[in-house]
Amino acid sequence: MPFTPASWKRCRPPAPRVAVLRSRPETVVDDYRRLMHLARVDEALDPAASTILKDNITWHMLHPGVNTTPWQLEGTILGLRDHGHCDLVDVHNHTVVTDPFKGEVNLGFAPVYKKYDIPVKYNFRESDMTWIHFEPQAEMLVLPRIFPHGIRIPDYFVGKNIVHLPTIKTHTYTTYTGAMKNAFGGLLAAMRHYTHTWIHETLVDLLAVGQEIHEGMFATMDGTSAGEGPGPRTVIPHDKNIILASADQVAIDAVAATLMGFDPMSLPCIRLAHERGLGMGDLSQIEIVGDRDVMNERWNFKVGANLATGVGTLLWHTWPLNRMQKLFFHTPLVKVFENASALYHDSWVYPFQSKAIVDKWLAESPWGQLFTREYNDASTIPNRPATPPWKR
Repeated sequence: MPFTPASWKRCRPPAPRVAVLRSRPETVVDDYRRLMHLARVDEALDPAASTILKDNITWHMLHPGVNTTPWQLEGTILGLRDHGHCDLVDVHNHTVVTDPFKGEVNLGFAPVYKKYDIPVKYNFRESDMTWIHFEPQAEMLVLPRIFPHGIRIPDYFVGKNIVHLPTIKTHTYTTYTGAMKNAFGGLLAAMRHYTHTWIHETLVDLLAVGQEIHEGMFATMDGTSAGEGPGPRTVIPHDKNIILASADQVAIDAVAATLMGFDPMSLPCIRLAHERGLGMGDLSQIEIVGDRDVMNERWNFKVGANLATGVGTLLWHTWPLNRMQKLFFHTPLVKVFENASALYHDSWVYPFQSKAIVDKWLAESPWGQLFTREYNDASTIPNRPATPPWKR
């Protein structure tokens, strides 16, 4: 029988509060701990439940502004422990362009896992979790139509808290990407590319699913080096020195989108989620705490496309090609596109474009220098004070 969430507590959106802080490398881990306290993480998560850390490995290659940062991961772990959440498990997904085993090493996650004894599970490995049929109580916008044989989710996610760890960056298909998009890899299996034509509606459906299956939801978002351009991978990093946190996945996305220069209610996934009562997308109704003057900033980020996302836009969003997507993506022909994308990103973009950006960031950005100094090995991560920063 398909799983239904009747026996589980429905995770209702909390009061729309987003914590925003300016940060610097010397204090960023403690800043995350304070940030989560300001965002009332203690009210958002069930202390009796295990907590999934759903970090974002968009690309297994180091590229600033693309992936969860190791200081975001470390600060989030300590912020959760400050509030009594010690049963933490990190979960990775797999994409055609991303190898999570390479990513957790290249991105500096592995030393953090080792330092704080955080186990890692993989939603594509049968020994870690099983994909089960799920019948949501909420009315779905598109998922039943895209997956007529039934929606499937990882059984491991049910009954646990989840903390998403996205970054502030633009995205060719969705304009921006944030906490709502971060659920995409965790809750959908290998066939998630079927949804790209209806990506905004998919993200709204996944948020509704998440609120049914999780005991609590929270997000921290890193904008220390924010990404502008043809995301999610080939962005130009800008040091913005900003970090965000909220229990409202829609509200934190609305704030991040506003900072990047977009009207959040003009972005379909935010507007639809707001209209369906899944969170707050209206900036005027969101309580901003922390360094509130940050909200005066507008970065005027542009999106754009690269070869891979440009082809994707043609195939998923442009008539008449989008009428043939079952031929392109529901048959073995999809392997051509998968292999071409992996080859393009790893063998062309990274050595000939990204490496120069990464080398400059490592040499000149204070955040790149922090990465080199503290996250190459667990022994280089300083011992952090056990007392939360707001109690010192």
